[in-house]
Amino acid sequence: MTTLKFVLSYNNGAESLQLPVNPERISVSSSRGYEDVDVTQLGEYTIIGNAKLREISFSSFFPRGYDASYCEYAGFAPPWEIVQTIERWLNSGSPIRFALSGQIYDESFTEIMSMPVTIRSFSYYEEADAVGDVYYDLALKEYVFVEFKRIRTIETAVDSVELTSETARTDDSEKVGDYVVITNDSLFKIAARSSVYGDGDRWREIYDANKALIGANPNAIKPGQTLVIPR
Repeated sequence: MTTLKFVLSYNNGAESLQLPVNPERISVSSSRGYEDVDVTQLGEYTIIGNAKLREISFSSFFPRGYDASYCEYAGFAPPWEIVQTIERWLNSGSPIRFALSGQIYDESFTEIMSMPVTIRSFSYYEEADAVGDVYYDLALKEYVFVEFKRIRTIETAVDSVELTSETARTDDSEKVGDYVVITNDSLFKIAARSSVYGDGDRWREIYDANKALIGANPNAIKPGQTLVIPR
């Protein structure tokens, strides 16, 4: 028997929500940009572009009370309180994290998917034959962290010189972004993710950049820790 866990988290894990009722179906859309060009005397050719961000959508409901036949756990917040929480995350203008993990029989949960996302749409409603339950549709889109260099200009007697913020930094490594450790993570798993390096053998780069936080043992990372991911 396989058990799935759907978790949304906000502000580097400061707030998290495990869906009390798992969706019956999750849709993940991956695509790549293509451009068809018609070249005179040669015909039509296709230019393959970059991969586009993944889109995720699913539907379920927030129950008014616990029922062991379909609820994943007990003690969840009331439906409309959960709705307000997701609305607040949506209106914050900040990305959240979507994580999907699975457990086979009594083994620990294994990560299936984890990525920063933006909430693209969130709709919800009640049905007459299930008063108190709130049904919803949620659409997410993968988010990529981007850093911009700050440029300032110094006027000299000879010419103007452009300096970037990197000039004054002692550590000039460029970050891919921050990563929040989840349960059963390892530096190898993190480095192997396509959103990080796609190469688990680069785990030591992450360890070297976060040694002060992790400590002497690279296997001692803990859920909730925020790691710097250098390029």
